[in-house]
Amino acid sequence: MRPDPVPLSRAQRLALTSTSFLLLAIATMALGPLIAGSGWWWLCAFIAAGTLFAGAGLRALRTPASLVPVLELVVLLLLLTLVFGGTTSIALIIPTQGTFETFGGLMSGAQRTIEQQSVPAIPVPPLLFALAVGVGLLAVVVDILVQTLRVPALAAAPALVPVLVPGFIIEAGAEAPTLVLTAAAYLLLLRVDVRVRRRARLLGDGEGDGDDAATIVPPKRVPIVSTLGASLGLAAVGLLTASVLAASTPSVSTSLLLGSPGQGTLFARGVSPFIDLGRDLRRPEARPAFHYFARDADRPYFTLLTLDRFEGEVWGATDAAVDGDNTVDAMPRPDGLSDDVATSEHPIEVIVDEVRTTWLPVPYPSSRIEGLSGSWFWDSDSLAVRSVDTNTGGQRYRVTRLEVEPTVAQLRGASGDLPSDLDPYLELPEDAPPIIAQTAAEITAIATSRYDAAVAIQSYLRSADFDYSTEAPVAEGYDGGGFDVVARFLETKAGYCVHFASTMAVLAREVGIPSRISLGYTQGRPAQERVDGVQRVEVDSHDLHSWPELYFEGVGWVPFEPTPGRGSVPEYSRPGAGEGTGAAAPSAAPSTPGADGRPELDPDRGLAGQRGDGLSADSWWQRGAPVALVVVLLLLIPAGLRLGQRWSRRRRLARGDRPADAAWDEVIATARDLGAGGGAVETPRAFAASLAGREAFGAAEPAAALTVLRDAVERERYGPDPGSPVDGTELRDALARVRAALLADATPPVRIRAVLVPRSLFDAARRALGERPPADA
Repeated sequence: MRPDPVPLSRAQRLALTSTSFLLLAIATMALGPLIAGSGWWWLCAFIAAGTLFAGAGLRALRTPASLVPVLELVVLLLLLTLVFGGTTSIALIIPTQGTFETFGGLMSGAQRTIEQQSVPAIPVPPLLFALAVGVGLLAVVVDILVQTLRVPALAAAPALVPVLVPGFIIEAGAEAPTLVLTAAAYLLLLRVDVRVRRRARLLGDGEGDGDDAATIVPPKRVPIVSTLGASLGLAAVGLLTASVLAASTPSVSTSLLLGSPGQGTLFARGVSPFIDLGRDLRRPEARPAFHYFARDADRPYFTLLTLDRFEGEVWGATDAAVDGDNTVDAMPRPDGLSDDVATSEHPIEVIVDEVRTTWLPVPYPSSRIEGLSGSWFWDSDSLAVRSVDTNTGGQRYRVTRLEVEPTVAQLRGASGDLPSDLDPYLELPEDAPPIIAQTAAEITAIATSRYDAAVAIQSYLRSADFDYSTEAPVAEGYDGGGFDVVARFLETKAGYCVHFASTMAVLAREVGIPSRISLGYTQGRPAQERVDGVQRVEVDSHDLHSWPELYFEGVGWVPFEPTPGRGSVPEYSRPGAGEGTGAAAPSAAPSTPGADGRPELDPDRGLAGQRGDGLSADSWWQRGAPVALVVVLLLLIPAGLRLGQRWSRRRRLARGDRPADAAWDEVIATARDLGAGGGAVETPRAFAASLAGREAFGAAEPAAALTVLRDAVERERYGPDPGSPVDGTELRDALARVRAALLADATPPVRIRAVLVPRSLFDAARRALGERPPADA
């Protein structure tokens, strides 16, 4: 890195460090809408302050400028070790191999939590670690730009990173007050830099860099009112630019970028939350999902995810942010369940084998879960349990199941006056095929209550008229769970659990019963092994299942089993239950897949038993490409502004608006960008003389073109009215030859730097702020 051309005292560097920290701390506040609470911001401020002020201390000790960023990275590592290293470190700050292993686990967890959480995200340790690393690296970049390279104007690029991130996650983007404060902090940094440069000017040969360095304070060159006006003008431009960026940055909250709450991201390689499982019809063989030990011969269904939103083509889960207060050590009673309904608790120990999903298989409802690793939270409506930073891989936990035992009388006597918050569970698209309403009316015609209607729908679907088949939906093209699929299923009467569950849910809504669909596993099959007298039950990928749940006031959500040959029918839903008839449902006991090829025709193929964390090969590319594109665009802003400036001068040439002056300004700017001179106080003749001595102007054409431009600008600036306009075509040709000669005289790295970091542009910015750039800057 090149040394700082203007030596600064310790106090001056401390002033720049303080304003740099202020800029970064305020810019980080833009992440507020994405993360719950404020503790994460204090951590980021601590990391930024430690990194930046460590750099100030290193410079006060006269550490070589090239070593300061490296040592700042070391300080960042020590700070991360202090906060996240725990017992793996030596003396709390010295990392060990175990510390780096811990960091690796936190980074993996951060990747998962970014994918799995919706906003506002819960600041779990992996997410905090990612924020600390990101802010620390931004602090190092800001320090390099402000202190080492002395181009504080470019500090806007790293400061804009946290400001732009919300625009990729939520529609509203960053909040307006944060944008204003960030712009004000940025202008303060530029203003402090101007004052520091003025006081540090004329330090002799620049040999001192401490408080004892001799300084000569020059008189003010520009009145304070003028510089204040320039600052306010730049503030207006900055705020306008920030507002445009915030308004135009596309939100990708429905894509895979940075923690989309979309279901595909939430499930990774576990179980798909969509009912349309046609693309996953066949699996060569069953894979173990998990096994469990339950006393009292307890054999519940295990719910993963509840689907409650029906949009006509597919069932989906309502997007909802995770509530950090909903920890699984204490779960509430389910919605709608009154104290009059009998309940009992049953402990179940679950050991996950190969299923990998961010949703935890638990019986519905459960009262508490113990022994989980990672951060797990229950959903306020469905009580489904999900993680924001890990998955089910390798988990072993104890879940206390709350068994609800309603009587038929309680279900039949449930009130028809439903709370308004259940309205979404009754919604159906308006363009329903007629067969749905007709079928619902026919099979519930004699039902005297909502409960009787539900039992009638279940009995109808489990009757001999319907067949369990995984081939028919695919062969006849009606696989899935949408309206058209339900209508076709009612005609063909052949399908698998997806079709039976979605059909019963739709028919229930049609007759005014709130409904939703659960995805999960049936009870599994007992194994020979026993532990402390408790039999082991195996659950594999062939036990994946979907079933409807219907709501009855006073009882809550009640599961039904309309799929013939699968699962077991609850006692309360059997025809004639509660009337002493003893009538049995068609399939009372759990069914076992037969030898008819179900392993090859399984509807849920590939949704469990796959190892890994659920990342596709190109997931990082999908998430990183937009961010990288934004960074590249930010870095190209100076080049774009410089290109616009050149285009404006060419327009002046074409219009005849002081064309010689415009052409000469472009020559000066090109020379400044390429480091070929062009001081603000040089006369055209003196500057032309200095250029003529360069090798590229040894040829006749470039030298002549330079003379044409010099003479034209002298006549236009200093001579009397020429009476006839200057030939614009001649000036354009001369300008092109001079620029070509200047470019030919520069090395490729210098040309690249001139495009990406045009010095003339930054000189103009300094002059606007009241500072006169040195001639050799």
